[in-house]
Amino acid sequence: MVVRLQSKVDLNEIRKTVEDNLGKEVILKANKGRRRIVTKKGILTEAYPSVFTVQVENEFDTIRTVSYSYTDVLTSTVELKIC
Repeated sequence: MVVRLQSKVDLNEIRKTVEDNLGKEVILKANKGRRRIVTKKGILTEAYPSVFTVQVENEFDTIRTVSYSYTDVLTSTVELKIC
């Protein structure tokens, strides 16, 4: 029971941090499984109740919008570094 409450506090802190840094440049490090780690640079664009979106440029110089959940950050599947 205490672990669940602690996780909820952490999720709220992550959500608040993302909301406070909308429009700022970030570096994403995502674990895609099977030893594939993708690092991208982008801009935080939106924060929703369960997910946040980031605009990133891919190798073809086109802008893509990707979304991640706050739980991904909590479980360290995605590392988010604000520049």
